Amino acid sequence: MPLVRVASSDGVSVAVHELSGADAAGQPTLLVAHATGFHGRAYLPMAAHLADRYHVVGLDMRGHGDTSLPPDWSVDWNGYGDDALAVGDDLAAAASGRRLIGFGHSMGGAALLLAAGRRPELFERLVLYEPIVFAPDPDRAGGPSPLIAGARRRRATFPSVEAAIANYASKPPLGAFDPAALDAYVRYGFAANGDGVRLKCSPEHEAQTFEQSTTNGLWERLPTVETPTVVISGRIEADQPSRGAAAAAEQLPHGRYLEVPDLDHFGPFTDPARVAALVAAQS
Repeated sequence: MPLVRVASSDGVSVAVHELSGADAAGQPTLLVAHATGFHGRAYLPMAAHLADRYHVVGLDMRGHGDTSLPPDWSVDWNGYGDDALAVGDDLAAAASGRRLIGFGHSMGGAALLLAAGRRPELFERLVLYEPIVFAPDPDRAGGPSPLIAGARRRRATFPSVEAAIANYASKPPLGAFDPAALDAYVRYGFAANGDGVRLKCSPEHEAQTFEQSTTNGLWERLPTVETPTVVISGRIEADQPSRGAAAAAEQLPHGRYLEVPDLDHFGPFTDPARVAALVAAQS
C-alpha cells in the first residue's frame, strides 16, 4: 500500500508504511512499532524475512519518520501509545476485525503495551524486543543518562544520504548494523535540507523522549495487560533496556521471557533475519 495516514490524538496524522506481505492472501497482520529515534521503514530488512507469513506494517510515531510533532507538544509517552492504538484500530478494521500481532522494539514495545492495555481485544499476541519499562528503583544512580547526552550531541545534518551512511558505518553502534538496515534507517530517516539532508527525528526530540522514559508510568499498568506477550532481550547490560526485560515479563499476567545473549539492544538491525525468526517462532 502507498503511504497511509491515520488520525491520532493531539491532531497527529500518523504515517503508516507497508513493509512486506500482502493482506489479500489472508495473512495475519504484524504491526511493527519502532525504537526511539528510528522509524517504521528501518525494519524493512527484518520484514522481508517475514513476508511469507505476515502482512507487515510499520508506523512512524509522532516526531519520528514521516509523522510530525503536534504544535507545542511536550513529550508524553501516552502519546506514543495513542499513535500505536490508532494505527492498530485502523488495521483491525481493514482486516475485518481480525486480531493483530504486534512487534515492538524498545520504545515501540512500550507503545504497544500502552495500546494493548487500553484495547485488550486488539492483539492476538505481542512480541517485544527490550521494551522500555523499568521497575521503580530508588537506589538507581542519579545523573543524566548517557543516552540523553548522546542524543543531544547527535549530528543532525549531512551533505547527502551516502555521506550519512558512510559516517555511521565507520563507528559504533550503527557500524554493526546489517548494511540493508543501515541504508533503510538513513534513506527514510533523513529529509532533504537545502544542499544536504537532515534527520527527521530531531536530536532534541530524541533526547526528551529518553528523559521521560523512566517516568512513563507503564510499570504500574503491566498487571492489567492481558495480551499474551513474549519479552525478548539480548545480553544483559548495565544502563540498557535489557536489564528490565525479565522483570517486565514477570509483571505481565501472560508474559514469557526469552534471553538471546549473542544479540544486543539493536538486534533487529544487526541481525534482522535472526530476530525475524524469533518473531515467527512465537506463533
